[in-house]
Amino acid sequence: MSKLTDVPKRILIGRALRSDRLGETLLPKRVALPVFASDPLSSVAYAPGEVLLVLSIAGLSAYHFSPWIALAVVVLMFTVVASYRQNVHAYPSGGGDYEVATTNLGPKAGLTVASALLVDYVLTVAVSISSGIENLGSAIPFVVEHKVLCAVGVIVLLTVMNLRGVKESGSLFAIPTYVFVAGVFLMIAWGAYRGIVLDETMKAPTAAFEIKPEHQGLAGFALVFLLLRAFSSGCAALTGVEAISNGVPAFRKPKSRNAATTLALMGGLAVTMFCGIIFLAMATDVRMAEKPAQDLLLDGVPVGESYVQDPVISQVAAAVFGDGTFLFVVLAAATALVLFLAANTAYNGFPLLGSILAQDRYLPRQLHTRGDRLAFSNGIVLLAGAAALLVWVYGADSTKLIQLYIVGVFVSFTLSQIGMVRHWNRHLKTERDQSKRRHMIRSRAINAFGAFFTGLVLVVVLATKFTHGAWVALLGMVIFYGTMTAIRRHYDSVADEIAAAEERPDEYVRPSRVRSIVLVSKLHKPTLRALAYAKLLHSNQVEALSVNVDPAEIKALKEEWERRGINVPLKILDSPYREITRPVIDYVKSIRRESPRDAVSVYIPEYVVGHWYEHLLHNQSALRLKGRLLFTPGVMVTSVPYQLRSSEAAKKRARKRQDWNAPGSVRRGPVEKRPKEPTAKS
Repeated sequence: MSKLTDVPKRILIGRALRSDRLGETLLPKRVALPVFASDPLSSVAYAPGEVLLVLSIAGLSAYHFSPWIALAVVVLMFTVVASYRQNVHAYPSGGGDYEVATTNLGPKAGLTVASALLVDYVLTVAVSISSGIENLGSAIPFVVEHKVLCAVGVIVLLTVMNLRGVKESGSLFAIPTYVFVAGVFLMIAWGAYRGIVLDETMKAPTAAFEIKPEHQGLAGFALVFLLLRAFSSGCAALTGVEAISNGVPAFRKPKSRNAATTLALMGGLAVTMFCGIIFLAMATDVRMAEKPAQDLLLDGVPVGESYVQDPVISQVAAAVFGDGTFLFVVLAAATALVLFLAANTAYNGFPLLGSILAQDRYLPRQLHTRGDRLAFSNGIVLLAGAAALLVWVYGADSTKLIQLYIVGVFVSFTLSQIGMVRHWNRHLKTERDQSKRRHMIRSRAINAFGAFFTGLVLVVVLATKFTHGAWVALLGMVIFYGTMTAIRRHYDSVADEIAAAEERPDEYVRPSRVRSIVLVSKLHKPTLRALAYAKLLHSNQVEALSVNVDPAEIKALKEEWERRGINVPLKILDSPYREITRPVIDYVKSIRRESPRDAVSVYIPEYVVGHWYEHLLHNQSALRLKGRLLFTPGVMVTSVPYQLRSSEAAKKRARKRQDWNAPGSVRRGPVEKRPKEPTAKS
């Protein structure tokens, strides 16, 4: 079985890396940008459309508010980026929002932030991939017809790529991300040139459509509420910003400076692309509706169920480059691909955060362990499973999934910035250097404004999105919080239970005697080896134990025992119902009842076989016995292995696997042999 799984594993994820090669997996800024910022960069493909979809409720006249909403999103983006630049300098260890909140606001606040981020990372994968499937589906009908299957397939592909390691996945993702960014900037520049310099009229494919408003003539509070809802939808452009603060350890040195530079670069690119697409959408008369089949009208008639509403970026590209042109196809392909790869932000943020939480005993310890490629493999697989489940439940519908989005990220934004304000307050009490104090006061002002602004946005998001699906995200946060609290409580109780007490003498835990029991079925080589081993350990008492399920076999065993003159007493247990496990367990328990301070050591002879199917034919009784004996206090279980000939064949296969290199496994050359330390001459 090991060989069957090892070969495809090495082909898919490559050769295992030594722990001392971790430094080779650290990221330069050019690779870190697509790895950690692909989510906020790619969100410009759907965030402008979400703004227009909400505004369409009030009809076409509400579209003129979109530039002001874009401006508010820009201010928020710059505020968050400036705030997180303070975070990465103050907390470079990679804990991010979780560490900031825990250190400054307490464990409960930290756990709230962690719950919010874990939910948001899962949603990032589900939303990004579902949106990418929809973009790709506009060109390939098969993808639309099998949305869920294709989305799950992309999740599996991304999982395999990330299991190969952060650096390798980042190198693969860099090209499409940079192609997408370059394509959007080219579209903005060419659209501006055509519209301003050449004074040409550019029309989107939906420019001739009319919008049937669901609520006409909105004013007062209703209009304000609609604008706030549109703003909260546009805030999807900010998701993933916090991933850089969580991923500081993955950067090359100087880590904090490189992370802060990447943050600033990401913010500038995202804001420019978001605003450019919004303004081009207005200039080209893009029309969007939440229910396009009924609310989009052509010559006064609804377009019908057969109409497929293309994303805003696709419509703008068709207007600027021309529908079906080379540049249009390149940008459409890059957009779909980068939306798939945007999930990579979560694939790097979720495992890192999971590792830190596991170290703090809030998640299973397995999440803290690095895999063969020095990535947190268990966290990657857990994220993929949760995202695939979410995609299946919601049918890979990005419109439904996005309603669950951004709640978690603004919870973490707000608590993190409040924590940073307390961080600066604490340091200002002891700092006497005036230049450092001025820097701290400036940083505190930035974080205070960030806390106020993101807190305000959180209230808006909850008020406008709660009934549209945000309650599901909140429920997910509560489930994560409760689960992590229970895991920490379990680990703490186990630690307290097994802690060695200093004040107790050794005699308190030392057994008065050790009584050894060797389980015997027949008198053969494995039994003789187990008997010899038990006698070698000099127990106070050694006895052989067998269960009478076949009188003829027991009679033969007794005769052989006496003939060989084995100086170990043989005890036979009756079993009228032909059971083996229960009589042994009852006998061991009776010994414990008679002498509670005696330790009982049970030796079980076992075969070592070389083929998986042989496990089905041997050792079944031994496995059942060990499973039951583990729950009996004061009982130690020892397996005494006996290697059959087939195990030698397994050894040879293992040696061959060690010397064999799977295709694609050798990329960086063999590990160099280290010279031996010179020995001192006597």
